Amino acid sequence: MDNDKRPYYGWYIVISATIIVLLSNGIRMGIGPFIKPVMNDLDLSRTELSVIVALGMIVYGIGMPIAGLLLKTLSTRFMILTGLTIVCLSIVWTVNSKELVSFLLSFGVFLSLGLSFLSNVSLSPIVSKWFVRQRGKALFYLATGGMAGIAVMTPLETWLIQLVGWQHTLLIFAGVFICITVPSAIFIMRENVPEGADMIGPVGILEKQEPSEINMRDAVKTNAYWKIVLGLFACGFGMNLLGSHGVPMLMDHHFEPMVASFGVGMIGIVAMFSTFILGHIADRFPRKNILFLVYFVRGLGFLGLVLAATNLQLFIVAFSGGLVWSGSVAMSTAILGDLYGTRLLGILNGWAYFGHQIGAALGSFLGGWLYDAFGTHLYSFITAAALAIIASLTSLTLPKHLSFNKQVKLIEQHTLVK
Repeated sequence: MDNDKRPYYGWYIVISATIIVLLSNGIRMGIGPFIKPVMNDLDLSRTELSVIVALGMIVYGIGMPIAGLLLKTLSTRFMILTGLTIVCLSIVWTVNSKELVSFLLSFGVFLSLGLSFLSNVSLSPIVSKWFVRQRGKALFYLATGGMAGIAVMTPLETWLIQLVGWQHTLLIFAGVFICITVPSAIFIMRENVPEGADMIGPVGILEKQEPSEINMRDAVKTNAYWKIVLGLFACGFGMNLLGSHGVPMLMDHHFEPMVASFGVGMIGIVAMFSTFILGHIADRFPRKNILFLVYFVRGLGFLGLVLAATNLQLFIVAFSGGLVWSGSVAMSTAILGDLYGTRLLGILNGWAYFGHQIGAALGSFLGGWLYDAFGTHLYSFITAAALAIIASLTSLTLPKHLSFNKQVKLIEQHTLVK
């Protein structure tokens, strides 16, 4: 950090990236309040709309490795402005859609692709470049944007939809996107990190500590990478089940619409504040232990939400779950950076997040299909709980940084021999 006591510039990038993720996640994860108005206006069944949302999750997942690959040659600024353009054009198309195919293409395909260029995957590499010593903290703060998207956008969307309708609500968010994202991309995002930034000792020493010779093929041969993917799959399933069906589920359980929205939103509100605590310990304790805690408590939270019968029970469960809700993506990204280095972080994180979106698509689809088939949300939320607990136990088996580097060296030596 500079000796003139000015704030470290990397934190300005974290703040801007966090706000962008707040907006993009708010639209992606805040689909719940739109479900019933869209079903009524376009005469869609819950299963049909769930298929569109699920397709959107797949496209969102496909867009992430594309973004990670493009970031190897193009700037973060280019990715942000390209994503913003696609998002705004897609929203204009969406609000003018009158039938299934048009809504599927505009909302399900192109809006999801644009949002993938404005996601954590596109923004975590630039944050990781600016932070080494405090990488876990910075990525936790970036994850706050996702939680704020749930906390702020879900009740705000519910209120705006009741006030001006779902089409005008999307147009309002498009305008906010433009006003915030364009200045952030042009004036704040910088790729070139000053020598010694957020590092202990010379840059060269820390660069040698990163496994810079690992290639993509070697990385995907390791068990650790697929354990991260499994955890993100469980994360995507549960998070998007909650985002797509949490509010409708609570309304079907006779909670008032605003109570249901605030119940889901409270998870994000609490997570916003708990992120600061988790961020401070992210670089002090083994990351895999924190990841275990996050997934385990989240699994219990899904059971609590579907079984809640009173407002008090709902808010207690939401508060408890929110304490660790934001950690899975931040810790997974930090572990990937620790094990594989920042050079491959964009593409590895992109493909790992594709697994997240496969889970997201299944969570969104099964949430609607299982309800239509059995008349209850119990089965889908129990599935989310089971996947989260499995992910928590798997996280405990992740290797430590130094021993993992030895494993990679053995793989490289074996490849050279062959």
